[in-house]
Amino acid sequence: MKRIIIVGGGFAGIALARSLANKMEFDITLVDKNNYNYFTPLIYQVATGFLEPSSIAYPFRNLLIDKKNLHFRMGKLQEIVPSEKKIILDNGELYYEELVIATGTKTNFFGLEKVKKFAIPMNSLNDALNMRNTVLLRVEKASRTQDLEERKRLLTVVIAGGGPTGVEVSGMFAEMRNTILAKEYPELAPLTLKIFLVNSSDNLLAPFSKKAQDFTLLNLKNMGVEVLLNTRVNDYDGENVILNNGNKINSANLIWATGVISYAYLGIPKECYGHGNRLKVDAYNQVEGIENVYAIGDTSFQTTDENFPNGHPQLAQVALQQGKNLAHNFRNMVSGKSLQKFNYSDKGIMAVVSKSKAVADISHPKMKLTGFPAWFIWAAIHLFSLINRYDRIRTFYDWTLNYFSDHLDLRMILRPSKKP
Repeated sequence: MKRIIIVGGGFAGIALARSLANKMEFDITLVDKNNYNYFTPLIYQVATGFLEPSSIAYPFRNLLIDKKNLHFRMGKLQEIVPSEKKIILDNGELYYEELVIATGTKTNFFGLEKVKKFAIPMNSLNDALNMRNTVLLRVEKASRTQDLEERKRLLTVVIAGGGPTGVEVSGMFAEMRNTILAKEYPELAPLTLKIFLVNSSDNLLAPFSKKAQDFTLLNLKNMGVEVLLNTRVNDYDGENVILNNGNKINSANLIWATGVISYAYLGIPKECYGHGNRLKVDAYNQVEGIENVYAIGDTSFQTTDENFPNGHPQLAQVALQQGKNLAHNFRNMVSGKSLQKFNYSDKGIMAVVSKSKAVADISHPKMKLTGFPAWFIWAAIHLFSLINRYDRIRTFYDWTLNYFSDHLDLRMILRPSKKP
C-alpha cells in the first residue's frame, strides 16, 4: 500500500481523500489541526447568527467511517523533512511516501500589527464564532450605556474588503439591523447599527461582471450600507478606523475581510513559494524542486494551465477539481499509466447580497444573473455542496425559517469558561 499523508481537510483535501476511499492500494492519513471539516463559503452566516455551526461543519472521524484505508490524525503541521520523507506535527511525527499539502489560507493583515491585534478576522469557523460573540456582546453593552457617543461607537461596524465575504457580511448586518435589532433592542432607539463597507478599488466584487458589480452596489446602498470605494484601512487602534484619505471612523468593530495568505512551513525552501506564500507546482500539482510533495487548493500556485497563466483563483471549485485530478494521477501511478495534467473547468462565481438577492456569473452556459434567480441557484449549489446530508437538512431548515420569518433563535453568546 502506498502511504499518502494529506495535510488539510478542506475542499481539496477531502476531495482527494474521498476519491481514494476504499482503494486498498493506498494507505491514507488525513491530518488537520481541527477535528472537523467546515464549509468555508457559509461561515459569514454563522458569524451573523443566521446559521448554527453544526449546519456547516462535520467531524472528520464520522466522515471516515467505513473508509477502511482512511485514517485521521488531529495535529498542526510544524515542519516538513523531505530528505527523510516525514512531517513534524505539534504532537508527533509521521512518515510518508507521498505528501499532499492542502492547508488553505489564513488572514493577511499586510503587516498592520494594530489591525491584527484589534480587528475581527473572517477566515475560519473559530473566527465566525468569535465575531458573533464579540458583536453581540457589544450590542448588549450599547443597550445599557447612557453615553450616546459610546453607544454610537459600539453600534458602528466597518467591514474592510469588497470581495464576496465583505459584501455578504455587509448584507447580513444590514438585514439584521433592518429586521431584528429594532424588534429585539427597543432601548437602542433612536440609534441603530451603522455599517461601512471599505474597498480599495473603484468597484465591489472585482472578478465579477459590471452588471453584478452595479447590482451589488445599488442594493447595498438601498439597504443602508455606506460604501466607501477607492478607500482602504491604514490603521486601527480599537476605537478609530483610520483611512488612507485621512478620515477616521469611530468604531468598536472592524471586520477584516480583505485578504488571505497561505501558510509557510519549515523545510520548504523559500524559492518554492510564489505570490501570497502559495507553493509553486507543476502541471500535476507536484511542488517544484521537491519530489513526492504536492500542493492543491488555495495553497498551490500553478501557472501551467493556459487559461490561467497567472495562477488559478482561490475558489472551492479549483480545490475540488485539483483534489480529484490528483487522486486520478495517484491511481495512474500505481497502475503504470500516464499522468493527467490539471486544467480548471471554470463554472462561474456567485455572491449573496441580501435575502433572496444574489449575483451569479455562470460560465456554461454563459449567463449573468442578478436578484432572485441568482439567489436560488446560489442556494441550491451551496446546499448540495455541504458535505453531509444532515448538514443539508439543518441548513435548509434554517434558511426556510429565515426566508419566511425574522425570528431565528441562533444569536446566543456561547463562551467556554476556560481554554482546554
